Amino acid sequence: MSVDIAAPVTIPTPAVRYRGVLARQLRAEFLIVFRRKRNIAMLVVLALVPILIGTAVYISAPRPGEGPPLVSQIAGNGLFLAFAALTICLPVFLPLAVSVVAGDAVAGEASTGTLRYLLTVPVSRTRLFVIKSAGVLAYVAAAILLIVAVGAILGAVLFGIHGVTLLSGDTVSIGNGSARTAGVALYVFVNLLGLAAIAMFFSTLTEVPIGAMAATVVCAIVFAVLESVPQLGGFRGLLLTHNWLVFAELLRTHVDLRALVHGTYIPLAYTAIFGTAAWSRLATADVTS
Repeated sequence: MSVDIAAPVTIPTPAVRYRGVLARQLRAEFLIVFRRKRNIAMLVVLALVPILIGTAVYISAPRPGEGPPLVSQIAGNGLFLAFAALTICLPVFLPLAVSVVAGDAVAGEASTGTLRYLLTVPVSRTRLFVIKSAGVLAYVAAAILLIVAVGAILGAVLFGIHGVTLLSGDTVSIGNGSARTAGVALYVFVNLLGLAAIAMFFSTLTEVPIGAMAATVVCAIVFAVLESVPQLGGFRGLLLTHNWLVFAELLRTHVDLRALVHGTYIPLAYTAIFGTAAWSRLATADVTS
């Protein structure tokens, strides 16, 4: 008579269980962020920017050397369509998208009452903050990559991609140009982190998502207004938006790396300050009502 011996039962270690739960929570957060109709609509608008620019340049058919530098470069090489689209989106459209998504991150959960249930699972507030921040950062990265991808693909179709002529007049290889494009996208991402942190902080102060979104947009507008006042002198260097367009250094033959590195100090400082404030607020305040 044979005796069946049960296979040994493998009990996951606490570390394995923690990683599994964290992965499920991150996946759920990403689905919430990217399935929300409002967020999808903003991505569509961002994708339309390079399409409209490319179509307008293609129809007007300017010759290389005519018109503004970026427009002239688009006509000569489609890769510059991605740069032009980022330049146009950075002052308005991207900050608006960041404000909406990050401003809704915590306040949206509080307004619908789901935040109370999230905190009774139990889920530590620090982990909840990390998950919400990851969802916001994933959306920001996706928005930037979407603009770059649509711009590069459409530019290749309409104008072709070959040796890239930089703003300084020299020509570099396609590989070099692609690396510079990736650098521009990374620089823009880092500079938007500060605004995302501000929006997250406002999101922890209220249960009205539109309030957090509006406050963040107002901050971006105030930064832009103060940036245009030359009488402020060196104070403008402390503004979040001061170095947003320094990525143009990557479109020159000799890249000023010090300018690029310096351009990341301020947004990273804003990220540290307001990110810490947002975490502290979420970790200690009563946001479950």
